[in-house]
Amino acid sequence: MPEVTMLRGKTKGQKVSRFERDSDYSSSEYADLVKMYEGTLGEITEHEIVKGRVVQINDDEVSIDIGFKSEGVLPRNEFNNIEDLKPGDEVEVYLEKVEDSDGKLILSRKRADFMRIWERIVKAYETQDVLKAKVTRRIKGGLVVDLLGVEAFLPGSQVDVRPVRDFDALINREMDVRVVKINHPNENVVVSHKVLLEENLAGQREEILAKLEKGLVLEGVVKAITDFGVFVDLGGVDGLVHITDLSWGRVNHPSEVVKLDETIQVVVLDFDEERRRISLGLKQLTPHPWEAIDQKLQVGQRLTGKVVSLTDYGAFVELERGIEGLIHISEMSWTQHIKHPSQMVSLGQMVDVQVLNIDKDEKKISLGMKQLDPDPWDALLQKYPVGSIHTGVVRNLANFGVFVELEPGVDGLVHISDLSWTKKLRHPGEMVKKGQDLQVLILGIDAAQRRISLGHKQVTPNPWEEFTDEYRVGSETEGKIVRIIDKGVVVELPHGVDGFVPTSQLAFAPVKSIASFFRVGDNLPLKVIEFDKEAKKIVLSVVEALKAKGAEAQEEYYRLHPVPQSAPAGVAEIVPPADPDIEEHPAPAAEEPAAPAPAQAEAPQADAAPEQTEHSEPVHAEAHHEEGGEHANG
Repeated sequence: MPEVTMLRGKTKGQKVSRFERDSDYSSSEYADLVKMYEGTLGEITEHEIVKGRVVQINDDEVSIDIGFKSEGVLPRNEFNNIEDLKPGDEVEVYLEKVEDSDGKLILSRKRADFMRIWERIVKAYETQDVLKAKVTRRIKGGLVVDLLGVEAFLPGSQVDVRPVRDFDALINREMDVRVVKINHPNENVVVSHKVLLEENLAGQREEILAKLEKGLVLEGVVKAITDFGVFVDLGGVDGLVHITDLSWGRVNHPSEVVKLDETIQVVVLDFDEERRRISLGLKQLTPHPWEAIDQKLQVGQRLTGKVVSLTDYGAFVELERGIEGLIHISEMSWTQHIKHPSQMVSLGQMVDVQVLNIDKDEKKISLGMKQLDPDPWDALLQKYPVGSIHTGVVRNLANFGVFVELEPGVDGLVHISDLSWTKKLRHPGEMVKKGQDLQVLILGIDAAQRRISLGHKQVTPNPWEEFTDEYRVGSETEGKIVRIIDKGVVVELPHGVDGFVPTSQLAFAPVKSIASFFRVGDNLPLKVIEFDKEAKKIVLSVVEALKAKGAEAQEEYYRLHPVPQSAPAGVAEIVPPADPDIEEHPAPAAEEPAAPAPAQAEAPQADAAPEQTEHSEPVHAEAHHEEGGEHANG
């Protein structure tokens, strides 16, 4: 046959049509040769799957003839069944490119396999068929599965109808899936296992909802735990067990009662058909613990319980699930003054208690701790008989008196009126200090009210018996001003007893401002004008004392206390000498001389408010009646 030389083969639409023709060929012979050669070439399109024939297999490559002018060469590792492959076998390959930069035919067996699988996946997506997938690894947001040899993504939210606790436990597990999304440009596939479960549960859900009624007992699995309760999967439909319906006892968090994925029995409490909300209960499956409270507890019984709550007024103790009692702070100690229960107990502590009272209607139990020990107050009358003298420690001061500790936990009150026979105290702090030792006499014990009345002045004899003679009406004495008040001055007399000088008895003329002419610490000549032993009151007068003294003594008095005035009837007018250090206050011209006050001047009331001046000490109320009852002015 004459030699024919082919110049170049073409793809579809570009057929071989040019040959170098020898002069020996006639036109008819040339046409027959061209027709014969074109019959050996098929039409080929890039990026399609084509069939080819294995021509040769060597150690590294496999040659494939796809009916083109040249053969394609593929690596051996692209064939999964290379051991079974032999020359002459027909295989499918993917035509990536007719010619590369070197003029070679580019084929791919792997791409051909992928395209066939991709076609199956796309068809399954269109028909919603169920496919098998195997979990290969875990990634962020979900799992990677092997779907017919192609990697697909299974989101974590599409694995199950219940939250998945451990994704790693699913690795290498096979599961049925449905293709829910395909991204053709990126060749990504998203699958779901949850949609299949929901379809299977749909019928079961409708069946459960149809038979739901209050009181129905169902079995479910704990799906989720929150601060306010537990969600239970009843088989396609969820219900909520509120934290208050988990147990008859106190529950701080639902996890104390149930665990995730735990199978439990619950009872239907309510069902909202419109919202499809199911309220469930767990504690309602057991009897209420208070139903048999009479058989469980009796007044006087001693028990051990757990402190579950602390309040300002006491501690709640759990005796058993659903049964709690209150220990009031007043029932914690016989002797200590408990301000908060944390001084005696702490949360979670196991304590011994005694049942004091049971109120079945209100479901309340009163408990006590101090009742476990003997009441020390029962022995106080023997230990501290009335009239006995003891030494205690001043623990606290109040306006109305002093609290003295006789022994740890045993305090008594010394009223302010029982601190001194002779002093008119405005506050106990004028006489005693916190922490000092103080001798006291037991005045009385009230075991029921837990009160001990004490006295300090009673430790010494009452000096007012002696004062009857020494400070009888008309007797003269001297006193030092210790306090200035509105109605006069309080003076300290010999033996430390306090007396009172009314304003009208300080001078012959009215004294409008005591602090302008008298100061604390000034000594005054005095005469007793009233003495009351029972009321422990001594009222004195400077005016009466001056009347009995000479003019020289009067002049000296008015030099020290230059009160503007005129002499009384029968007494020479006294003109105080000028004192450069004291400003003179001339008396008004039209003012008549004042008559001396009567001998029995009225003493100031005990509660008179003292006048505060720059020369006087800080002044408080004359008497305090905080505890009821007026204290004596002694």
